[in-house]
Amino acid sequence: MVLFENIRLKIGNYILSRKKSRDRRKISYTNISQIKNIGIVWDASRSQEFPSLSGFILKMKERGINVKIIGYYPGKILPDMYTAIRYLSCIRENELNYFFIPVTPDADQFIHNRFDILIDINFKKVFPLYFISSLSEACFKVGLSDNKPEQSPFDLMIDCKNSVNIDDYLYQVLHYLEMINSGPDIIVNR
Repeated sequence: MVLFENIRLKIGNYILSRKKSRDRRKISYTNISQIKNIGIVWDASRSQEFPSLSGFILKMKERGINVKIIGYYPGKILPDMYTAIRYLSCIRENELNYFFIPVTPDADQFIHNRFDILIDINFKKVFPLYFISSLSEACFKVGLSDNKPEQSPFDLMIDCKNSVNIDDYLYQVLHYLEMINSGPDIIVNR
């Protein structure tokens, strides 16, 4: 069974690499004070992180920044705490195609939304979320660094030496975004 899952995942990665090769996204960022909306990709199987994530959203709302979260929950029924939240949509296991690619209108809409910043909180590299982050049309993408930075979909990579804690990670993301002050938009064709 694991062998078939690995083959399906390899095909999913192949499909992703083909779609990424056609991507001509323009990277742009000025500074955090210019940000109007943030998209967050989150592994919703880590429900213990939800209070921290909610606190982060409240901080962003105080700054006048709208936040939209898309999560992946590996079950078929969402926990009650994830339902009826306007800023959160979750993809469930039964909303993936045979190659683990999300096939929901929410995922498609999230990918095509030009967020000012996309923050990837997918510490375990769950493929459906990695697919969304990789194809996102966000202006600037932030995520964890890995051992193949040249293949990373992220424009800013945060390196966390120890085990990753969501509070520390979000603090680091904001810290580095506040440090970057490029004046007029930095625009890079990628």
